[in-house]
Amino acid sequence: MLRFLARRLLLTIPVLLGVATMVFALIHLVPGDPAVSMLGEAATPADVAALRGKLGLDDPLPVQYGRFLSAAVRGHLGQSLRTGRPVTTELSEKLGATVLLAVTAMGVALVVALPLGILAAVRAGTWVDSAAMALALVGVSMPNFWLGPLLALLFGVTLGWLPVSGRGPSSEMLIGSVPRVPPEYLVLPALTLGLALAAILARMTRASLVEELKELYVRAARARGLSRTRTVLRHALRNGLIPIITIVGLQFGAVLTGTIITETIFAWPGLGRLLIQSIQFRDYPMVQGCILLIAVTYVAVNLITDLAYGLADPRIRYE
Repeated sequence: MLRFLARRLLLTIPVLLGVATMVFALIHLVPGDPAVSMLGEAATPADVAALRGKLGLDDPLPVQYGRFLSAAVRGHLGQSLRTGRPVTTELSEKLGATVLLAVTAMGVALVVALPLGILAAVRAGTWVDSAAMALALVGVSMPNFWLGPLLALLFGVTLGWLPVSGRGPSSEMLIGSVPRVPPEYLVLPALTLGLALAAILARMTRASLVEELKELYVRAARARGLSRTRTVLRHALRNGLIPIITIVGLQFGAVLTGTIITETIFAWPGLGRLLIQSIQFRDYPMVQGCILLIAVTYVAVNLITDLAYGLADPRIRYE
C-alpha cells in the first residue's frame, strides 16, 4: 500500500507540471493586457508601461515561467492583479463554498441515482426499467447552463419558493473553512449540478447490477432463503460497486469544473465564479492558481477512488 501511494504521488509531479505549463502558456495567449484592465482604457501609454514593468510583465516569457514555477514550489502563487491580495488567501476563502456545493450536489446525485438504478436493474425489461432509464436520458441531455436558469425561473421567479443567488446573510459565519449557508440557498445550485450526475450514475448502477444479478452466487443466496432485498443490496450491489465507485470519483472531479457555470448562474461565491472573473480581468496569477487547485483536486480524488476499490472488494491488492 505504501509503495502504491508513493508511486502515485511521484506520478502527480509530471501531471501537475504539465498542467502548470499549459495554463501558463494558454493564459498568456489570451488577448488583452492586465495593465490596461487595471488602469482602465483611459490610461496613458506611459502609465501602462510603468505598471507592466512593476508587475514583471515585460520580462521574457521563460523568465516569467521560471519565476512562477519557483514560487509555486514554495507554495506561493503570487498576488492577484485584480485585488492585490495573495492568491492562496483568495483560494482558501472561496474553496469552502465550492466544496460545500460539490458535496451537496454529489449527495443529491447519490440519493436520486442509487434507488433509481437499483429499481431499474431489479425490474429490468419492464416498463419500470424503461421509465427510469428515460428519466436518466433526460437528465444526461440537459446541460447545466440550460437547467440552472430553468430551475431559477420556475422555483425562484415564478413560484418564489427559493432564492436564486448568493449564499444568504449568514454565509460569513464559518465552520472550519466551510461557510454555514441557509439550506434554501443550496437547493437550486445543488440540483442543477446533482441531477445531471444522477442520470449518469443511475445508468451505470443499473448496468453493473444487471450483470451481477445474473451470477450464480445470487441464485445460491436466494436458495439459502435470503430475501430478495438482502440479496440485491448485501451481495449483488456490493460486488458491482467497482464501476459505480469509478463513476462517482470521476464525476466528483467533474463537479468542481461544473461549478464554473453553476456558480456564475447563481452568483455563488466559489472557485468557479472566481475563475471566470479572473479570466475576464486577465488576472494571470489567479487563473493559474485556480486551475492548479482544480488539477490537484482531480489527482487527489482519483487517488482516493483507487484506494476505495480495496474497501469495496478485498480481493484487490495494490502492487
